[in-house]
Amino acid sequence: MSTELPDLYPGFETRIVDVKGMRLFCRIGGSGLPLLLLHGYPQSHVIWHKFAPELAKHFKLIMPDLPGYGNSSIPPIRTDYANYSKRAMATALLDMMRALGHQEFYLAGHDRGGRVGYRLALDHPEAVLKLAVLDILPTSDYWDRLDREFGLAVYHWMFLAQPFPFPEKMIAAAPIRFLEHTLAGWTAEKSLDCFTDEALAHTRDWFCEPDRISATCEDYRAGATLDYEHDKTDREAGKTIKADLLAIWGDKGIATKVDDPLAIWRTWCPHAQGAALSCGHFLPEEAPHETCEALRRFFGS
Repeated sequence: MSTELPDLYPGFETRIVDVKGMRLFCRIGGSGLPLLLLHGYPQSHVIWHKFAPELAKHFKLIMPDLPGYGNSSIPPIRTDYANYSKRAMATALLDMMRALGHQEFYLAGHDRGGRVGYRLALDHPEAVLKLAVLDILPTSDYWDRLDREFGLAVYHWMFLAQPFPFPEKMIAAAPIRFLEHTLAGWTAEKSLDCFTDEALAHTRDWFCEPDRISATCEDYRAGATLDYEHDKTDREAGKTIKADLLAIWGDKGIATKVDDPLAIWRTWCPHAQGAALSCGHFLPEEAPHETCEALRRFFGS
């Protein structure tokens, strides 16, 4: 990766945390109760840069790159996709937080980070004090609701989950074109205007690496297999999320492909609260002020 990329978090600490053979890159700043912020696909920790300085006035922010993304280690590829399950990612991030001295914490996750977040809350309820999920529904709900309209909206779920190396080779043929098409296509304006040039430089840099393209595909292969099975097992057992939960989504985002996203979340967490923001899928970039305020109010209450 380039060493000449702009610093989007001046004054924030850079840490590499070793957890069970994995190196997790993160930026840390602020003071107060710890708030773990998890990004989604096809991005990295840079998604929070528009409002991290404001949120850091209220909380100690820990913003890692998910395993396989950005500057974090690329877990070994396995035929069962276990290293890329949200359970495995959640465990790695819990170990990271404990290594940083935080036994319990707040958590907010966008896209794939939201999936890691709700899995962490289900598997380790003692650690997650409050949980916010941004523009997602639970993984098994997405798969179970796939129809013509929903399949067109989340076509990448099926494409990226295809066996190695088909999606990797297709993406690697034109990685920047694929990346920018994906980013623009999920915004309300269908453009890259909400992303700063500096943030795009970071994302273009790591997304071109063949091993990271493969890692992100493995993330989706796990989503179609192990993650789905873990969700279904919990639902059949009647397991629910105990932490307070905030679900926010873009009114032109992906979660709105169902009539009532909050009703879905209340089947997983009966006391869930939430609402739509005026934007597409990328809440931190398209509606940074509104997203920051929603998180500040929820975690600060």
